Amino acid sequence: MPELEGVFVPVPTPFRGEEVVTDRLRANLERWNQTDLAGYVVLGSTGEFPLLTEAERDRVLASAREAIPRTKAFIAGTGAESTPLTIRQSRRAAELGADVAIVITPNYYKKSFSQPATQIRHYLAVAEASPIPVLLYNFPQNTGINLEAATVERVAGHPNVCGIKDSSGNIPQVGEIIHQTPKSFHVLVGAAGALLPSLAIGSSGGILALANIAAREYCLVYALARQGRWDEARDTASRLMAVDRGIHGRYGIGGLKAALDLQGFYGGPCRAPLGTPDGDAIEEIKEILASAGLL
Repeated sequence: MPELEGVFVPVPTPFRGEEVVTDRLRANLERWNQTDLAGYVVLGSTGEFPLLTEAERDRVLASAREAIPRTKAFIAGTGAESTPLTIRQSRRAAELGADVAIVITPNYYKKSFSQPATQIRHYLAVAEASPIPVLLYNFPQNTGINLEAATVERVAGHPNVCGIKDSSGNIPQVGEIIHQTPKSFHVLVGAAGALLPSLAIGSSGGILALANIAAREYCLVYALARQGRWDEARDTASRLMAVDRGIHGRYGIGGLKAALDLQGFYGGPCRAPLGTPDGDAIEEIKEILASAGLL
């Protein structure tokens, strides 16, 4: 079972026009590899996975495998609306070299998919069939469905389930999950503002969209917290909160991509219908990055 401790980047998918540009993906990863990031999530929410074709997903995963060193975890988004498709995509991710499959909750049929019994049945079937360990993915702001701590506890007993990314921002719920699951079960948060408080109660780290543009800073927050240097960790994290609100909070994935462009990475546009900032918005993003020392 992989050790999922530290800060992970959910990698944006780079587009040029309507085309996925895998050379830019590899170039971005090579720069992030110079930091202390523990690994990457490819085809997560920040990677715009619902907007990609199956062939595009394969290309993205294959290119990411080329650029991600074996010393860093390669987590692939494989969640789908049906259990059979999730299993198929998890097997395909394994064939393409992923270490872990991260599986979002199915969410279209909300009345049925909100039932704990349905969630447990789905995740246990995926875990049983997947050749690689499964990381649960709870993102109620996007899916409208929450994985309750009691449900996570039931699924965490399967030997092929390695942890959860909880993007709810609900620290009491994160605490419940940590308390109710085995020590080998990795609880990662998905909100930048939740990283420090979650570490204080025993989380394994975070998969943070904001780490795309502040990888070194969030790795430092994690390291300081692990050393018990909480005041220094808090000071660094506090400096980044305006970036979280002003870029990711206001402009979403498009804001992160614009910030990456300003930092010399390749961000590029989002895929329609997601919007991409321009004009005055770019100037605002530039000012926010500069104020936080990220330019």
